[in-house]
Amino acid sequence: MTELPAVVSATELSNSFLGNLIEICFVTADHQRTMEGLVRLGIGPWRVYTFDSATVTDRTFRGEPADFAIKVCFADVGDLAVEIMQPLYGPSIFQEFLDTHGEGIQHVAFDCEQKPWDQRLGTFTGRGFPLTQSGKFMDANAFAFFDTEEATGTVFETYSIPAGFVWPEPEQWYPGPPPEGQTPPVREQRC
Repeated sequence: MTELPAVVSATELSNSFLGNLIEICFVTADHQRTMEGLVRLGIGPWRVYTFDSATVTDRTFRGEPADFAIKVCFADVGDLAVEIMQPLYGPSIFQEFLDTHGEGIQHVAFDCEQKPWDQRLGTFTGRGFPLTQSGKFMDANAFAFFDTEEATGTVFETYSIPAGFVWPEPEQWYPGPPPEGQTPPVREQRC
């Protein structure tokens, strides 16, 4: 970038497009151990899913179709989702992170309030950040990761949860499900 963007307000630049920070993700070799540690810090309850060929369509890795599986765990802290990802098999930026850095915070995610999905993807790539991993959970909830680590120190993700999307019951709640009648917050972004 040769010319700096203009400052529009105390919270926005003229080239802003990311929306709100809505998630931080820990990549781990053992999702159960990581959940246990975060529960000790008061973060939870956790919803556990497997993202694989049975639950995720349009899976890509570095621009090519890919067969990968990831254990994905979610807990909410206010308006922020905390996520844990454990690569299970196949090529992934999560396994690359473990191999290169070890465990830790691997990415942050932003909502889709300011741009439609295709424009958002195009803005990332147009600014020199290629798509590195993507898919659609339950053939509806699209997610995309971009090669931003060299420029920012971490990976950026964006995702789109369509209006009316209902998360399936998780494979596991840890340390247990919420009291009967209480459900996790519904996050909807339209892109």
